Amino acid sequence: MAAVLGDLRAVDGALYAAVAATPTPTLDRALRRLSHAADHSKISLTVAAGLALGPGRPRRAALAGSGAVALASTAANLFGKRMVRRRRPDREKAQVSVDRHVPMPESASFPSGHTASATAFATAVGVVLPPAAVPLAALAVAVGYSRVHTGVHYPGDVAGGAVLGFAAAATSLAATRVLLRRLDGTAVRRGHG
Repeated sequence: MAAVLGDLRAVDGALYAAVAATPTPTLDRALRRLSHAADHSKISLTVAAGLALGPGRPRRAALAGSGAVALASTAANLFGKRMVRRRRPDREKAQVSVDRHVPMPESASFPSGHTASATAFATAVGVVLPPAAVPLAALAVAVGYSRVHTGVHYPGDVAGGAVLGFAAAATSLAATRVLLRRLDGTAVRRGHG
């Protein structure tokens, strides 16, 4: 098992180095801005606020998406990072272009909280509101990649964050269904009372 983990770390490091070594001046500024905009799930929560203004499915999607972000962020930051304690990549050693740099977080590297939250939101909202699935999934992938591109995460951190995001979305969707059933039942009982 240790040999397999060693090989996976080697592949992860090689992928990180390949991204760092590929000149992409046109993408650098956009991905740096995207990475920064995704801090604290600002993009997802802004979309959720917009969805919450609409009745029915959009509002349910906002509830499920916001719940998924809360679960993913908590799981990544309070549990995952503290349990795994993986060091952040050495951007200078990998010669990541300074034009790509965002502030290097002080927290552990695994899993990527940005990716976990973006994936959780995209998945939960996409299930409730299918027309939003593809654009939000593309945004989540871009957020995850931006974290590798800016040098603050290994690809494996992003993959782990995505898995965590899917789990958070599934949990949030189940909890949202239960909550809405209870609220509907309470409204029905009040209407008949």
